[in-house]
Amino acid sequence: MKIAKTLHPLIAALLIAAVSPPVHGETIIRKSVTYFSIGGKTASDLDREMVNRGPFSHRTGRRHPGATQIKFNGSATFVNKGSRCVIGGAKVTLSTKLILPRWTNRKRANAQMALIWDTLSADIKRHEERHAEIARNHARSLEKTILGISSSRDCATLKARVNHVSHQAMVAHDKDQQRFDRIESANFENRMIRLLRYRISQKAAN
Repeated sequence: MKIAKTLHPLIAALLIAAVSPPVHGETIIRKSVTYFSIGGKTASDLDREMVNRGPFSHRTGRRHPGATQIKFNGSATFVNKGSRCVIGGAKVTLSTKLILPRWTNRKRANAQMALIWDTLSADIKRHEERHAEIARNHARSLEKTILGISSSRDCATLKARVNHVSHQAMVAHDKDQQRFDRIESANFENRMIRLLRYRISQKAAN
């Protein structure tokens, strides 16, 4: 349940104008979900199938039960205002693609295996959705940070500052994603036991 990332540094587009247009920001977020099929009938089968068929992460060098591919891109404009160069606008684009497992034998599973699978697959989906949420928060934060950069004596200097804060934002994003993975991994067994007990109690109550 690790994350696969493609982090492109923000591309700064230089626009020189005699009259400064209104400063504006835009964060464009796109999200898609795809599935990979797994077979098997037992818990061991499911584990083996996800290890063999799950999305591959270049960062970890192995396959995982799910993944979130993340791609940042964007642009900023720079405008001459008097003797200074200011930010004219910023646009950050984020694309996230969740890759989740789909068990082909779910409808034929006995009650116990169905409960285990439903609990596990829901947790995998929640985990990957959280990765996408972390990325969205960083995309919006980056757009605000760029718009908040103060003016500079020339646009080349201001462009360098935009690239610097963009790089810092990508580093911070990567650290947050890795921190989330570490916490989730450490708590996986206890979390699954708790979730299974909850689902069993809910089923008994109904």
